[in-house]
Formats: sequence, C-alpha cells, structure tokens
Amino acid sequence: MNHFILLFSLFLAPAFADKESQKTNQKFSSNNASHKRLKRDWIWNQMHIKEEIDTPLPHHVGKITSSVRNNNAKYIIEGEYANTIFKVEETSGDVYAFERLDREKKAEYELTALIIDRRNNQSLEPPSKFIIKVYDINDNVPVFVQKVFNGSVPEMSPVGTSVTKVTAVDADDPTVTGHATVTYQVIKGDEYFTVDDSGVISTTRADLDRENQSTYEIIVRAKDAPGSSGDSSTATVIITLTDINDNFPVFKHPSFHFKVPENISVGGEVGRVKVEDIDEPQHRNTKYSFVRGDYRDTFEIVANPFTNEGIIRPKKPLDFEKVAEYRFDIEATDPTVDLRYFKSGGSRSISTVTIEVTDVDEPPVFTKLPYEFKVRENDPEIRTLGSVWAHDPDAAKRKIRFIRRRGSPNGDYIRVSDTGIIQLPKPLDREFSSSYNITVAAQEILEDGRLSDRESHAQVHVIVTDENDNAPELVYPEEPRVCENAAPGKVIIRISATDKDEISPRGFFRYTLATEDSNFSLVENYDNTANITVKYGQFNREVAKIHYLPIIISDNGDPELSSTNTLVISVCKCNEKGNFTFCEERAKQIGIGVQALVAIFICIFTIIVFFAVIAMILLLRKKHKKDLSGLGRNVAEIHEQLVTYDEEGGGEMDTTSYDVSVLNSVRQNGIKLEAVPSPYAQVQKPPGNITSGAGEIEMMIEAKKDEADNDRDLLPYDTLHIYDYEGSESIAESLSSLVSGSSDSDIDYDFLNDWGPRFKMLAELYGSESNEDFVY
Repeated sequence: MNHFILLFSLFLAPAFADKESQKTNQKFSSNNASHKRLKRDWIWNQMHIKEEIDTPLPHHVGKITSSVRNNNAKYIIEGEYANTIFKVEETSGDVYAFERLDREKKAEYELTALIIDRRNNQSLEPPSKFIIKVYDINDNVPVFVQKVFNGSVPEMSPVGTSVTKVTAVDADDPTVTGHATVTYQVIKGDEYFTVDDSGVISTTRADLDRENQSTYEIIVRAKDAPGSSGDSSTATVIITLTDINDNFPVFKHPSFHFKVPENISVGGEVGRVKVEDIDEPQHRNTKYSFVRGDYRDTFEIVANPFTNEGIIRPKKPLDFEKVAEYRFDIEATDPTVDLRYFKSGGSRSISTVTIEVTDVDEPPVFTKLPYEFKVRENDPEIRTLGSVWAHDPDAAKRKIRFIRRRGSPNGDYIRVSDTGIIQLPKPLDREFSSSYNITVAAQEILEDGRLSDRESHAQVHVIVTDENDNAPELVYPEEPRVCENAAPGKVIIRISATDKDEISPRGFFRYTLATEDSNFSLVENYDNTANITVKYGQFNREVAKIHYLPIIISDNGDPELSSTNTLVISVCKCNEKGNFTFCEERAKQIGIGVQALVAIFICIFTIIVFFAVIAMILLLRKKHKKDLSGLGRNVAEIHEQLVTYDEEGGGEMDTTSYDVSVLNSVRQNGIKLEAVPSPYAQVQKPPGNITSGAGEIEMMIEAKKDEADNDRDLLPYDTLHIYDYEGSESIAESLSSLVSGSSDSDIDYDFLNDWGPRFKMLAELYGSESNEDFVY
C-alpha cells in the first residue's frame, strides 16, 4: 500500500484493560490433560487516523494484537460504531474504517477488542477497551458568530478609542499549531477603523463628526494560518457615532417681529424666537439673553425645554400710550458646549427683536389702590369721607362713572356717587363693625351715553375710630354665695367687667358700691378686677336669704361713663369647715330685649284686628238677615233669579242669554210688560190657570227657604239652591221643554229662528214641524 498507515502494535505498556495486566487461567481439556496457566496480555492501547482521507475506502486504522498463541483465535470488536464504521480482520487483527471521518463531528471513538476461540466462542482473554483518535487537518474556515455586529463610539473621539469587538470561531483542532488561529482584517472602512488579532475594533481618526456622518458600515475578514492564503469569512460591522454637545445654537432668522395688544397679561406669551442646534435634543441647552436695549425690566426670554424655542413674556404691563414699540437684540448660546471639540465659526448668534404694541380699549385706571378713610363713630356731622378717582388711559379720555358693587357688612352704610364721592347716609357704629369695605367699579361713558362693558374695581376701606359711648358692664359670675356665719373679710367672689369700647393699655375700671349700708365691702385689685368681701359677718337667713348688692363700674374714658350693676348674693347654710350645705334656688332672671317686645306687641295688635274684623262681619250678616226677613214673600223673588238649567232643551245651555233683570225690573217698578223695550216683549204668556202653582209644592219650597234663612248651621246665602219650581208670577213661565211640549198654546214660535244661533235648538223644539219624536 502506498498510503501512510499508522500501525500501533507491541507497545511497551502492557495490556490496556484490567489495569496494567491480568493473569488469566484457562483450562483446555484435550485428551483429558491439564495444562499450566499462561500469562497473556494485550500489547496495544490506542490508534490514530487522519480525517477526510481522500483515498479509496476502507482505510487502515491499526492492528490489535494479543499474546495468545492459538490457531483458532479470532479477533472481534464491539461498541457503538463497531462493524459499521469500523471493522476488524478476525485473523490478523487489522482494523479498518469504512467511512471518511470528520474530526469536527467526532474526534475519537471508543471500542472494545475481544479474542475468542472460533470453535466455541469462548474468550481466550478478557476484553480490552481502546480508543481511535481522529487526527485534524486544517479543513475549516473561521466563521463569525454573527453576520452583523453593532458598535458605537462618541464623535470626535481620540485615535485608538475602542468601538466594539468581533468574534470568529474555527472548528479545527486548536492543539494543532495554525489550525485554529484566527486573524482579523478590516477590508472596507480601514481609513476610519482598524481591528486587532483579538477582534477589537478601534478608531484611526480623531475627527469623526456625527453631524457630517453619523454611521459607518465596515467589513471585517477572518482567516486562519497567519501568512497563508487560505479560505476566510467576512462580517459586517455597523458603527454609530454618538452625539456630544459640540455645536452652538444659531438663530433661524436675523430678526423677529411680533404684534401684541397692550392689555396682554404679565407672563403672557408675546412670541417665540427659533434657533437651530444640530446636536441631538439632549444636548440642546440654549440660553437667551439681552445684548442691546433697555428692556430687561420689561421682558424676559425663557427657553422651552422641549422645542428649544425662546418664549418672550412681559414682566410688567404694557402701555401703548407710553411705549408703542420695543426693539432690542438678543443672543442665543449654549454654556454646556464642550470646548475641547469646539468648531470654529463663532460661539454667539445674535438676532434683533421688534415688538409692536397695539392699542386696545382699556378699562379706567384708579389713581391709587386701595383707598382708606377714617371716621369717628356716631358723628352726625360727617357725611362725606372723600372720593375715588379714575381716568381713561386711552386717547379718547372719556368721562368716568362710579358704581358701588359690593359691601361688607351688607347694608346701606356707605354710598358712592356717580362722581366717586364716598358718602355716609348715617353715622357708623364701631361696636357694630369696626371697619366697612366696599368695592367701587369705574366705567367709561361712551359717546352715545351708554356705559362701557369694561370696568375696573377699587377697594375702599373705612375704619371707624372708637368713641367712649358705652359704659362698662359687670361680667356676671355664677351664683355668688356666702355662709351665714362668714367671718369679716371673707372673700365672697372676684368680679370683673367688660366694655364694648376699645380699652387702651392704660385703661382701667373703677369699682364702687352704690351704698355703704350693707354687710359687704369692695376691695380693688388694681388689675381691672375687685373682690367682694364680708364687712361685718354673721348674716341672718331669717331676715334675708338673698342680698342685692348694687355696684357702680366706671371707666377712665373721655367722657367717663359708668353703669350700675346688681350682684345677687345668696346666704347659705354651711358646716364647720365652711362648705355650703343648703342654699335656696334663685329664680332665674330672663331678660327681654326691645326687639322681642316690639314683636310681641305686633302679634297682639294683629290678633285684636283679626277679631275685630270677624265681629264686624257677624254684625253685618245679622243685619242682612233682618232686612231679608222684612221682605216676606219677596224672598222667593231673589231665589227666582238663581236658576240653573241642566240641558232640558236646546237654548237652556246658555243661561246668560236670558236677561232676568228685565223681569225683575217689571216686578219692582210695576211697569207693564208691553211698556218695556225688550225683544222678549213679543212673547205672550200662554193662557192658563194663574193660581195653579199654589199648592203643596209651593208650600214645601217656601218652608225650605225659610228654614235655610233662619238656621245658622246651614250654608250661607251665597250658596246656589236649585228648585224645579220657578214661581207663579214669572211672565215667561217655565222654560222646561217637558211642560211646554204638552201645552195647548197656539203661539207660533217660528220667530225664534230670527234670534240667532243661540236660540237655534229652542226654535227646532218649538217649530211648526213638531211631529218628530224626541228622545230625552
């Protein structure tokens, strides 16, 4: 064979299996003879073979050899890859590989060698494990762990600044020199970046500017066997330049012009100036400042942190009449720029700002705010406190009218005239309120006399100074008591006083007893209090159980005022220790104010007037009853006018059309029917019995009427009573269709058709065609 074959046999080392050597005893029975035990050892332990051998298969791997001398010996191998990839020649022990091996897939194989007797398959020697190692050849190209790598580095970084690291892996055996050694090389972009043998990429220039180019794409090649021209692989590296603050902001326009009304609020937005900063937003820290112009106290420029714009705001109110236009220069800069990487071209950007103030109709302006006046309380001579004044700030200079809006406390205590004069309709009382506040509104009077809807307000404070017009009053303690056997000088109670007027720090109260004829004395404490003490001692409860002690309290005001207050002292029984054991309960005094008395008087007067009206009504009713009783049978005439018709026929539904006053006038004046100018004079009373109504029905109705007139428990006279009898003396007789339908009268009722639509139904009932049956 012309191929290189590695053959390992007869190594110095003894057999591989069972530690170093094994002694085996094998008995062979041949002709029933016993043989002596022999020492047998494997004389090999491992084999080697190159990977990817390009010679025809099989490839000889090696030879397994045993010291057993037996012509019937047979070699076999066992294991995962035995008799598939590897096979052994059973007589010679030569091992062959029947597939080409790849070390990168499997670097070594472990098999077991056996030697048996081919006659009975008995082992002639214990099995021995051996390893077949696959030798590496440089047949793999370094492969990058990823096709694309990413890295970043700050712009303007020094030369040699690390960017990122790339890695390629060679599958060959690293123990073989040059087989797994990887080298790197930048084959695209090497003018900006380089890579070392460890795969670290670094910069080769210090002027990499993100604003010029923010990303770079380079290609790195990896190969093994340095100096050789073997196969290689490549990977792409994308390098991003991160931003640093190395650029100053620049105004987008050399000048800016804004218009703003003069009534813009302080802090409102006038306009925005825009700058351009090519750095990224996190590195834009523009600061604006005034360069020329004396308006730093009028405006301010604040940078918007999100848009980097400069917002111009007024710091005080603008006035078109004073300054109609503002012009100044502003500068934009960035104090956080890294000057190490500063580019030439200037660090300042200046622009001119013009603000044009437009005129608006402004509300009146008060001369001073707020207004404050002082007045003495209860002074009837003071009627005018002063005045407020406002003017029109616009060029029109309109007249101003003043109006009172609100007041505290509520009430008509302070008035304001149209010209702004503050007036008092009545004196003020400091004890009611020590100060009075009102809000005065000023409005311009337009050319047509109307008031402008724009107004301004001013607060007017009126302080009421105190006058000594209230006497001090005793602060009543709770039920002062004294023992009937109290010793002289015993303090009964400590009293104090209060005054509604202001008390100066030097003010004091003076206490005196209205009379010295008592068993009490008063001792001043000189702290605006006094002690009531026992003067003689030994009170007599049989004579007086309660003592009323008048006390005079004076102030030191100007003028000095005083009041007399009564202190009620109870005399009680006490034990030996001076503790109260029994005291009479005093009747509590309940005071009634003047307002309560007035309210009670008004209630009493209202009740008296109410009963007087009721009594008058009763008297008039009684007199009216007497007048009606004198009329006799004429009472029936009154009731005849109170007639209600309940759809007895056609025209009865309109009762107002029948003028009963005509009939009543005939009865009262005695005038005959024919003499009355009335449309009803054409109606002739049908002949009949005049006295036919005088019967039991008439007597019953008269009895009911008399009963209603004389019984006070029944309904009053304004109640409508309805009867079916209308009286015998009515010239029109009954209008009921029940009676007239059966009448034998030969009166022609066709004239009812001429009376209009109100008598249409009555005309149909009494017309000439009466043969039709009616259903009621």
